[in-house]
Parts: sequence; structure tokens; C-alpha cells
Amino acid sequence: MGRILAIDYGQKRVGIAVTDSLQLIANGLTTVSTDTLFAFLKAYTEKENVDEFIVGLPKQMNNTPSESMKYISPFIVGLKNKFPTIPVTLVDERFTSKMAQQTILESGINKKNRNNKALIDQISATILLQSYLETKSYNQYTNNK
Repeated sequence: MGRILAIDYGQKRVGIAVTDSLQLIANGLTTVSTDTLFAFLKAYTEKENVDEFIVGLPKQMNNTPSESMKYISPFIVGLKNKFPTIPVTLVDERFTSKMAQQTILESGINKKNRNNKALIDQISATILLQSYLETKSYNQYTNNK
């Protein structure tokens, strides 16, 4: 079984999280510059088996796409073109940045590191992925009842 890799896409930085090989737990992997993302993904998929990409879908509170979709849509097209055998799933990413900031605050990390945007992006990707795993597990459970 391969890993599931989550991408919290931003104009400057991209937070990346990945599952363990059993696809049970989400772990923060890294944060990369947006302009090096495809090179990173190529190198990663050459050494690790990836079954699926999860990409954060930015939505507004009224469930309409946010303004940042204009940046993410071309990325998704590129991702599907460069990795045609790996499915791409879009997952609502509302509140992940706020949840990441709260997680950092509660962890006791010092004030300087609390404002580390790269760390926030990586934790956001981890929250996104863990949420996806929980939904997937719940759906499998209810479908097998």
C-alpha cells in the first residue's frame, strides 16, 4: 500500500504531509517553495509509492470557491498532467490554518516559532490529511454496516 500525500498550496510556500505506509496516520513532512514543488513531488514519488494526492480546496463560508482558487486550479491541472496515474482529491481546507495556529499555541512552542508560516503550512497540511483519513475511515465503516 502506498502513501497518501497532502498539499496545502500557497502562492509562496506549500505545506506537505504524508501518511504512513498503512494510511492510518498523517505526519507533517515539510514545507517547500511553490516554485520547487513539482521537482520535490517528482523526487518524492520516485522513492516512495504514492497512491493519492490530497489538495486543499479553499472555500468561503458560503461554500463558494475562494479567490485563491485562481492559483490552485492551474496547479491541479499541472499535477494531473505530471502525475497522470496518481488520483487527485480535493478536500475542503476551511479552518485548517486557524486550527494549525491553535495547535502551535497549545503545544507550548515559543512566540518566535508560533509565527513561523512554514510550520503553520506544514501543520495545516497534516490537519487536512488527518481529516481526510478520518472521513474516509468513517465512510468505509458506515458502508460496511
